[in-house]
Amino acid sequence: MTDIEIPLKEERNARYKFFEKLPGLLTWSVLILPFVLSLFAANIVALLIIAYFLIWLARAIGLNVRVIQGWRTMKQHEMLNWPKMLLQLENPKHHVQRTKDLPKWHFKNLERISETKVVDPNDVYHAVIIATYNESRDILEPTIQSVIDSHYDMDKVIFVLAYEERGGLDVEKQAEQLVQDYKNKFNFAVSVKHPDGIPDEVRGKGGNITYAGRELQKYLKEQNIDPINVIVTTLDADNRPHVNYFAALTYTYCVSPDPLHASYQPVPMFTNNIWDVPALMRVVATGNSFWNVILSLRPHVLRNFASHAQSMQAIIDTNFWSVRTIVEDGHQFWRTYFRYDGKHEVYPIYLPIYQDAVLDKTYRKTLKAQFVQMRRWAYGASDIAYVANNLWIKPGSKVPKVDGLFKFLRLLEGHVSWAVAPLILTFAAFIPALFNPDDYASNQLPVLVSRIQTFAMLGIFITFFLSFKTLPPRPKRYKKRRTFWMMIQWVMLPVTTIVYSSFSALNSQTRLLFGKYLERFDVTEKAVKTDSGKTVTGHSTKK
Repeated sequence: MTDIEIPLKEERNARYKFFEKLPGLLTWSVLILPFVLSLFAANIVALLIIAYFLIWLARAIGLNVRVIQGWRTMKQHEMLNWPKMLLQLENPKHHVQRTKDLPKWHFKNLERISETKVVDPNDVYHAVIIATYNESRDILEPTIQSVIDSHYDMDKVIFVLAYEERGGLDVEKQAEQLVQDYKNKFNFAVSVKHPDGIPDEVRGKGGNITYAGRELQKYLKEQNIDPINVIVTTLDADNRPHVNYFAALTYTYCVSPDPLHASYQPVPMFTNNIWDVPALMRVVATGNSFWNVILSLRPHVLRNFASHAQSMQAIIDTNFWSVRTIVEDGHQFWRTYFRYDGKHEVYPIYLPIYQDAVLDKTYRKTLKAQFVQMRRWAYGASDIAYVANNLWIKPGSKVPKVDGLFKFLRLLEGHVSWAVAPLILTFAAFIPALFNPDDYASNQLPVLVSRIQTFAMLGIFITFFLSFKTLPPRPKRYKKRRTFWMMIQWVMLPVTTIVYSSFSALNSQTRLLFGKYLERFDVTEKAVKTDSGKTVTGHSTKK
């Protein structure tokens, strides 16, 4: 079996390290180039900047259309009668006659699977692995309860609470108590302690859920449950699935032509505590939520992120999750892609998984925690070298070359744009005039660019409108004036895109450029607001 694990530092050759440096090299080159060219070719710089702005204008229009389409699709899927649709999957030949209360695509699925059914809904089990480090019961219990409250038979759900030995004795007692309190609600429930200090593991979620996954594998073998009939969903401590998530996931899994070679991605929405967090964090959280909505309509670029699902058989085939990266979620796509020689795709589940926006005990700590979280996500740039290594450096790759090349280019372009786009869109138009103050074209460039930006900013009204549509009810502890601050928070958008988008990506890519790897998962501290409005730390008393 070909090794698909990330190479250890000492195993990375010069070619692997070149691709680690590549995003940083491209990013810094793009940022420096306008200054260099402005010294002797200001007109060329002006044309390049205008072209870049026009491209982003087209993209902005497309993204605004996508976010509206995605939001409408989510609302439609939230209203569907998923239990009824699942019931009809059991005898598809008896229900192919269309009815008005269910969508057209459902009856097309019934007609298709009436000939070949890969997995029967009655055979499906769900395994839910909730990963925790030091989060308190106040954070974990609502997540467990949200699973129980789902419109799905809990007798078909296995609950695994994966916790860290390094969390301390209090975390261990808490995990055991939670399983004891809720075990009667599930088919089976167990807490699994991930030992600290396992060789060649980074301190991260991947090692934790992998250790728990191996214990789950043992249990399934004891119970003679076929792993292809088990769908594994990984949740963070604050992730709360929509009530129809498990029904919709079961449905999608059972109508998939090839469920083994697919991952299933719901839509992460950072709205659990959106009323409680500072304005800067609300803008970041809302922007991240809408980006996830947009991605759900672009399956060709959709990747595993945060909460996601996959068949237990696929997880076994990939030797579980990577234990050598802090971005095991997005990396799992590439891991599976190369295990199955390119035969892998991600199916969207158009239902939300509600998550917390960043909130720590103090405002200063919250600002820092937000940056650390975004830096961790941006560290997905480390996958660029992994993909290149498995495509071109390691011998014997059977991945289709054209498909692999386009996926690599999308990955590379996405991370470079993540770093450079906010800075170019904000400052690039002023660079030629700095070096050529008497040049007419250089002086007119900011005027022209500002008009393009003004037109593009009309999309803010769409974001503004939908942000209110996605808000949970206002907590009673807040007065109506809190809604006003929710409205004017969008003036902070330029700050958030530069500081928390561009700078976080620059940080991660520059680390890779100089070999300063992130080898520890920096846990985003969880804090909660009480009904009195007091912010309390959301982790256990000991670490």
